[in-house]
Amino acid sequence: MPATAHRLKRFTESVIREMTRIADAAHAINLSQGFPDFDPPAELLAAARRAIDANCHQYAVTWGAPDFRRALARKQRHWMGLELDPETHIVVTCGSTEAMMVAIMTACNPGEKVIVFSPFYENYGADTILSGAEPIYVPLRPPDFCFDPDELRRAFERGARALVLCNPSNPSGKVFNRAELQTIADLAAEFDTFVITDEVYEHIVYAPQRHTYFASLPGMFTRTLSCSSLSKTYSITGWRLGYVIAAPEVIAEARKVHDFLTVGAAAPLQAAAVTALGFPPAYYDDLLARYTRKRDLFLDYLNRAGLRYTTPQGAYYVLVDISEFGFKDDTAFCHWLIREIGVAGVPGSSFFHEPVHTLVRLHFAKRDETLMAAGERLLALRQKG
Repeated sequence: MPATAHRLKRFTESVIREMTRIADAAHAINLSQGFPDFDPPAELLAAARRAIDANCHQYAVTWGAPDFRRALARKQRHWMGLELDPETHIVVTCGSTEAMMVAIMTACNPGEKVIVFSPFYENYGADTILSGAEPIYVPLRPPDFCFDPDELRRAFERGARALVLCNPSNPSGKVFNRAELQTIADLAAEFDTFVITDEVYEHIVYAPQRHTYFASLPGMFTRTLSCSSLSKTYSITGWRLGYVIAAPEVIAEARKVHDFLTVGAAAPLQAAAVTALGFPPAYYDDLLARYTRKRDLFLDYLNRAGLRYTTPQGAYYVLVDISEFGFKDDTAFCHWLIREIGVAGVPGSSFFHEPVHTLVRLHFAKRDETLMAAGERLLALRQKG
């Protein structure tokens, strides 16, 4: 039989989704793949039922149903502080996963280079390779996961066409401060480079940190493709509603890429999500309070278990240091953790370009009782390890 494409040899299947499959088979508590085990807001679920009953079953406008785009523009106008036109600044995608692929394919030609901070969400490297571009990895160094400005400059000097910025960051939970973002902005302007942002955790940023939208920095809107989704904010990871926000000239091209990748996102779910996009500011305050409580609850268990970790500044993940347990392979540790402890995490090596094998990512987007059950199991690590 003919050989498959060479580019597919450069990355594996998703390690995150693999760990979920293993966890399900072992009936372990799944703290690997980052999705909640609690329901979305009741008002949103009611809106979904109405949308189904309203016979909203055929294609929406390819780049997003008009009502959805108008609601999204109003919501993001408030948070981003930018004037957004739903007709020219937005393309709606099948989740932020498609949004990132659309953005990279829109910004980059085959053979061009894309800067990716390491650690990184595993899709970024794969997206770059699938787009025919070449990733350049720049390390974020623990415990603060800061970059070296000189090292970043050298990456730009290699002819980068774009930089991928996940903020707040998955898997580290880092929130980039204004000075760091300005350094990136200055280099992007100097080297005439696009910045592709993944801001799906924009509303999960813990005090005293604050989220700054990269596109809102002076002069950056025209060179930024802002990617996000409704998944994390409204606890609807399975609805696959994402979007790209950018300048009209960029969106006109991004819509072509999106059209031929997926045609469009689910029509009834877009209709339902208009309700969520109209939630008042109090909803986002409550969301942050909920995740702050969950973070504190879970970190307390990690403290009681004597585990070392980096306190997340945003998102709902925590990187835990497993070096004391004597495993040379973090994947082997994760299999052992599922088998012996009954908790599933993700080996940190799947997020790093560098040879890092001493970290495991756990997430805390779960009901309190789920986190307590997982925490009690983690307390047994000392006896089992």
